[in-house]
Amino acid sequence: MEDKHMDVQDIIKPENRVYKKPALLNDTHMHYCPGCSHGVVHKLVAEVIEEMGAAEIAIGIAPVGCAVFAYNYIDVDWIEAPHGRAPALATAAKRLQPDKLVFTYQGDGDMAAIGTAESLHAANRGENIAMIFINNAIYGMTGGQMAPTTLLGMKTSTTPYGRRADLNGYPLAITGLMAQLDGTCYVTRQSVETPAAVRKAKAAIRKAFENSMHGKGTSVVEIVSTCNSGWKMTPADANKWMEENMFKKYPIGDLKNE
Repeated sequence: MEDKHMDVQDIIKPENRVYKKPALLNDTHMHYCPGCSHGVVHKLVAEVIEEMGAAEIAIGIAPVGCAVFAYNYIDVDWIEAPHGRAPALATAAKRLQPDKLVFTYQGDGDMAAIGTAESLHAANRGENIAMIFINNAIYGMTGGQMAPTTLLGMKTSTTPYGRRADLNGYPLAITGLMAQLDGTCYVTRQSVETPAAVRKAKAAIRKAFENSMHGKGTSVVEIVSTCNSGWKMTPADANKWMEENMFKKYPIGDLKNE
């Protein structure tokens, strides 16, 4: 008798399968909010490392923020960094073990606020690391406060009437600064709101990781992202708002490609 409880994955012939869960992505319930871009980027990082055959040499550096539990999800070696210090730890790891694939996974609070100096100086030195930068223009983990990347007029818990340039300053496009540094070889801005965008983001992460292994200098992959819980929107509305507003300040594409 046919087993009605057979899993669909059990009856798909290998030659017909076009997608499977990355082997390096652990079977762990994710703490990210539904619709959050972090989960998609985690999947891409796991896929790229797996496809490069680099699982045994990869070292990820994750600091404080929504990404603090990255080690729960991607089965490679991780180092937890104090807030803003991921590039410093990555510098040490790569210099001590230059044959390793070393990358940071940072949010906008980490890279563009408390870690600005660490990030800029690591990039300026041309450390052979890759930096993955999640820019959702808000502090998602700690209550939705204004971030350095928050847009003008954007409402947050600390800018309830919208961000004002005269009071709060202007949004910081930190990857634009990094593109001007001699130590960076590849700086790009991508997103993951559509299948096409996901494919481009994956290719960017792959290129950044390969640059690291080839000693070309620092690569920075910014992912313009959503935080639908912090923005108080549905996932669909958050994607639409990002396309209509975030992309104007943070346009998608390569900023530097050597």
